[in-house]
Amino acid sequence: MSTVSLEDITNLAKRRGFVFQASDIYGGIAGFWDYGPLGVELVNNLKQEWWRAMVREHDNVFGVDGAIIQSPRLWEASGHVAGFTDPLVDCKNCGARLRADHLADTDSTDLSELKELLKDKACPVCGKHTLTEPRKYNMMMKTWVGPVEDESSVAYLRPETAGSIFTNYENVRETMRAKLPFGIAQIGKAFRNEISPRDFIFRVRELEQMEMQYFIKPEMQETAYAQWREFAWNFLVERLGISKENLQWHEHDEKERAHYAAAAHDIYFRFPQGFKELWGTHNRTDFDLSAHQRGSGKDLQYFDDETRQKFTPYVIESSVGVGRMLMAVLANAFAEDELHGEKRLVLKLKPSLAPYKAAVSPLLKNKPELVSRAQEVYAQLKRELGAVMWDDNGNIGKRYRRQDEIGTPLCVTIDFQTLEDGTVTIRDRDTAEQRRVATRELTTDLLT
Repeated sequence: MSTVSLEDITNLAKRRGFVFQASDIYGGIAGFWDYGPLGVELVNNLKQEWWRAMVREHDNVFGVDGAIIQSPRLWEASGHVAGFTDPLVDCKNCGARLRADHLADTDSTDLSELKELLKDKACPVCGKHTLTEPRKYNMMMKTWVGPVEDESSVAYLRPETAGSIFTNYENVRETMRAKLPFGIAQIGKAFRNEISPRDFIFRVRELEQMEMQYFIKPEMQETAYAQWREFAWNFLVERLGISKENLQWHEHDEKERAHYAAAAHDIYFRFPQGFKELWGTHNRTDFDLSAHQRGSGKDLQYFDDETRQKFTPYVIESSVGVGRMLMAVLANAFAEDELHGEKRLVLKLKPSLAPYKAAVSPLLKNKPELVSRAQEVYAQLKRELGAVMWDDNGNIGKRYRRQDEIGTPLCVTIDFQTLEDGTVTIRDRDTAEQRRVATRELTTDLLT
């Protein structure tokens, strides 16, 4: 299959309004990105598809939307204050700050192992052998709540969305009268002070996560774990249209797994920089609720009506980043082919995900009768489909090429025959085939 470069994706993203560098006019700020007009539409479609599949199609999964800033005691109990760290090295010559595990090309974060692997490494920025020994670096972003900036007012921007899911476990269980197994899902922002953000929107400092924590009886862990692994794979292939050739499983070994995890699998996607993590499924055992029970002093055990016993539920986590999902969808859909002897770039997005479902154009924009009729059709489709674009810029061939690049599945052209018999030309993005459809049947035809 064709290889998509990181430059291909970043150029398309900026040129067509998917993703812009944050604070671009000031030179940008590393690790932060803005979604443009097309990017925000695609991202919203991805989130809505996930929410539909995860929450609305499951009777026992409920949504929450937690605050970005939570009690610092939450992050102490979860281990983030003490353990949410990455290995860091500095170059004493040029001042570059680098991830030690990335520099050593290893998944290990053990400092003594990294020290050995890096002993002969040169700084990739200046080429000097002046790297410091690896040390731990906490990635949480610190802030203060209230008018005084002292230790009593320290808070953190959340490093993950799961924290407020665990602290709301009992609230959701009671208000929804939920019985095990049940899940709590959330889409929201998280913040990680990455040492070296890179690879476009793959590794960033402000990210958005889609996470679900599934609370179960301990004896259900193998079945539930397999269920949510299957859900993640099927969602990517069936709901997002991602090719199976671009996906593979990666099982965490003992060094990679968190100390509390009984099992962990990631789905890797073939990003431009190689196969990398996209979606994680983890068996977190009873670590989270046990930790928050100790930290808060609140009873978070579950009473089983059948056995008349109390126990701490286990948790199966399903977690995926919105930015990485967007990047994967763009890379998967990116294609170049030939049409009428000319090369074209086409974004073969699944129609349900495309920022615009159709584009409406008059064949000639200097013919008032065509423009007027095209505006009527556009208004009709806008009411019935919502995400429809008006496009009268350039000749019809250039319009088609532009719509191909942004992934619009169908182009609707109003021409002189429309004025005679009420039919319009519909052109398919992927095949470039054209057919005529009656205006009165247009909405039904576009939806099928």
